[in-house]
Amino acid sequence: MKTTNNLRLLLGSFLVMVFSATTMTAQTYNVNSGASNLKVEGTSNVHDWEIAAKELQGAIKVKIEDGQLVQLDQLDFAVVAESLKSGKGGMDKNTYKALKTENHKRITYQLTKVNNLDCTSKTSCKISTTGVLTIAGTKQNVEMVFDAKVAGDKITLSGSKKIKMTDYKVDPPTAMFGTITTGDDVTIKFQTVFSK
Repeated sequence: MKTTNNLRLLLGSFLVMVFSATTMTAQTYNVNSGASNLKVEGTSNVHDWEIAAKELQGAIKVKIEDGQLVQLDQLDFAVVAESLKSGKGGMDKNTYKALKTENHKRITYQLTKVNNLDCTSKTSCKISTTGVLTIAGTKQNVEMVFDAKVAGDKITLSGSKKIKMTDYKVDPPTAMFGTITTGDDVTIKFQTVFSK
């Protein structure tokens, strides 16, 4: 009888120890479009240009342990293609045509693998990933590096990625009857806020 009681006490102590030591929980955060920003920067034979996204969507699923990001399980992110605005109607129209927005409403990124997660502090991490970027219906595997900051019920991912439009079968837009031509290389810069 004494042995059984000792065994129960030992098992109980072990379970308490396990549950008190592990405060890791999987949590899902959704894009806060109003607090986020994403812009695409490019060049032309006349001047540099940029276009900003007004509508962002997506979610991130992570594991947090004692307030620190320890694991990234899922990341889905999208830009509503026709929410890209330059402030110039003609350029926007040419952009939508190049992106084939009639058939491809969103530009998306989907995480497939986390290559490395390195936290320099409790609230700041650098995450190296592989994912699928889809533009105008064409998918490409891309390497992306995110700077992640955890603050209360928010996670902010920021970074930049240089791509070639022609890799996605997008013809660089032109204007003024072809007298203004844009370069093939563009840089996507983003600061995306995910909230609970």
